[in-house]
Parts: sequence; C-alpha cells; structure tokens
Amino acid sequence: MPELPEVEVVRSGLARFVTGRTVSAVEVLHPRAIRRHEPGPIDFAARLVGRQITSVSRRGKYLWFVLDGRDSAVVGHLGMSGQLLVRPPDAPDEKHLRIRVRFAAGGRELRFVDQRTFGGMALDELVSDGGGGLVPSTVVHIARDPLDPHHRSADFISALKSRRTGLKRALLDQTVVSGIGNIYADEALWRAQLHYAHPADGLSPARALELLGEVQEVMSQALAQGGTSFDALYVNVNGESGYFDVSLNAYGQENEPCPRCGRLIVREPFMNRSSFRCPRCQRTPRNARW
Repeated sequence: MPELPEVEVVRSGLARFVTGRTVSAVEVLHPRAIRRHEPGPIDFAARLVGRQITSVSRRGKYLWFVLDGRDSAVVGHLGMSGQLLVRPPDAPDEKHLRIRVRFAAGGRELRFVDQRTFGGMALDELVSDGGGGLVPSTVVHIARDPLDPHHRSADFISALKSRRTGLKRALLDQTVVSGIGNIYADEALWRAQLHYAHPADGLSPARALELLGEVQEVMSQALAQGGTSFDALYVNVNGESGYFDVSLNAYGQENEPCPRCGRLIVREPFMNRSSFRCPRCQRTPRNARW
C-alpha cells in the first residue's frame, strides 16, 4: 500500500494539474470505486460538475480535493493499487479505469485506476481539525504525519507511550502518527536499532524522539526519490515509478547482509505481513510484545 512519501508525490503532481480547474463531467465506471459515497454514482457526479478545485491536501495516506466554497472536498484513498493519473483525453482507457474526470477548459483529464478496487473516492464535508485547519470529517481522527509542519514531537511521544503494544504496531496505528506503513516502519526501526516488538510504553522519551527523527529522515529521503515502487501499481500522476527501493536497508532485504554489521537480514511474520530486521542490530527484547 502506498505510504506517506508515495501519496505526497501524487498529491503534489495533482496540485499542479487540477488547482483552479472546473469539473465539466464525471464518469463512474465501477460503483465500488465510490462505495464510500452512499448516495451513489449519479449523485457523486452531479455534485461535482460545475465545481472548481481550489487545492489538493493530504494527511497521512489520505488526500483530498478542496472544492470552491471550502465547505466540502473529494476524499481519495489509493488503497493497495489505486492510481490517480493525468492523461490526454484520446489516450486509450486503462484496463482498470474506475473514474474519469473532465474539465471545462478541455485538455488532459484525471483518471482513477484501481486494479483491486480497495481504494476509492467520496464527497465529504470539511470540518475543523481542532488546530485551526479544515479536514474532511472522515479524516479528522487521523493523527498528523511526521512531515506535517504542525506535527508536535510531544504529541507523538505521549501517544506512543500510551500504547501497550510493540513499537511497530504503534507506528502503524494511524491515530498515533499517520502515513507510516510496513516499509518505512521497518526502515526507521532498523535505523534506530530497535526491535519491532520492543514495548512502545517502555521507550524512553529520548529514544522515542530519536525514532521519530529516523522516521522523518527516511520519509524525507524517500520523498526526494519519488517514493518506493516494487511493481507497476505505484506510480505518480504521469505513470512514472519511484526509485527509493534501491536505498532500502532492511525492508525486502531477506538474506542480504546488514549494511551496518554484515549479519544477514531476516524476515519474520507480523500481522499477516512480514517484518525485516537485523538480528544483531535489532535484538529481541526480553519483554517483547508481539
């Protein structure tokens, strides 16, 4: 699933293309793509036609198109395989095209493509986030992400120490901190030399701050390289892949030597997925919480 760097790459590309444009037509080609918009495809399309997109925002893995009047927005989530692409209108339809948006001035159109249809779009009202900003009502419970200029280290430390779970489970909890998924959790924990099952509430404030710094650093580096692409399902708005995967130290590196100590990276089952770690640099704690 795309994580914060990948979604931010998509958001910034969309912002350059759609900001200030007025929607002229919306075509929903698969109802599951707007399943979170309960009134259905006809209502979704009707309520967007004639509206101008004033900006594109993001929190964690969610992004949204703010509409004129700043009272509502189109919320999008890429899910496992969603893509938001900018295409010429005469370009052949993608095999898994789910939603098409055309604009009043003509030119390139916006397409939502989703092979597995786990992602989707919906119209939602904007509400206060309690910090002076506006977010869709479905996103208000999501914590600020590590690259948000208003993210507070104290909030992260407090939320982390309130969780009686292992560190990785806490990092993946979007109410603790948003935007972190399997890839960047493993990379940050490797950098901080912490086992994923280390008790979150047992981490000292200094070590929690160090871990946060590693999260911010690895995500910033990934963002600069266009995100991480392991297959053709994650691409930017122009259909191009990111290349941070060549910089990964732990995630996906099973049986490769640890860049720090040379011990072979191991892969272990974790929450119906996998965790990758160095058994020497990230030793299993006696009080592990799996």
